[in-house]
Amino acid sequence: MEIRIEKQARGIRMLTGREAKTRRDIINRLILFAEKSGFQEIVLPCVEPSDIYKEKAGSEILGQMYVFLDRKGRSLCLRPEGTATCQLLAQGPLQQEKDIKLWYETRCWRYERPQAGRYREFTQFGIEVLNPTRDFREELIILAKQMISEFTTNYEIAESIKRGLSYYTESGFEITCPKLGAQKQVLGGGRYAEGIGFAIGVDRLMLTQIDIGL
Repeated sequence: MEIRIEKQARGIRMLTGREAKTRRDIINRLILFAEKSGFQEIVLPCVEPSDIYKEKAGSEILGQMYVFLDRKGRSLCLRPEGTATCQLLAQGPLQQEKDIKLWYETRCWRYERPQAGRYREFTQFGIEVLNPTRDFREELIILAKQMISEFTTNYEIAESIKRGLSYYTESGFEITCPKLGAQKQVLGGGRYAEGIGFAIGVDRLMLTQIDIGL
């Protein structure tokens, strides 16, 4: 069940029982798909310098970030998404490596209006190919379809759509599940200067599996 405590921050949830089990089952099945396709895990930090997102994120995300100063006055943030961090790896420590295939399962935070499938703390499952030597776009779209098909057959894919993040270099792709209503996007991705990837909204994918108030 989803547990709500009176003093709990708005848009932040605790899950137990069926919901927690469903969440873990979804993540485990996504991991299996990723690793069968040659992707390796990367564990991302929850707290990062806020400057990472000033040039890479669009204005919408910049306005939703949780930003704070540490004790030495440095501007930090709770990570709003995963791809920007992976781009830094491609530009720095992994610059000389090619076709780096990574997956991550990570919590993110954005100050949004909470509603079904849209929370201020949420989980992304990400797939990234860094410093590619060939075009991975069609391969990743096929993988994205396979992953979502594991949980629902009622979905629609748009293979050429404008994405809201400024680091994308061309039209991206999205998968939506119409039965979820207004918050129907369950996957989004595209190509950026250092690679290509997509992220799945685990919380929305959960709503295709269990009835929690839609």
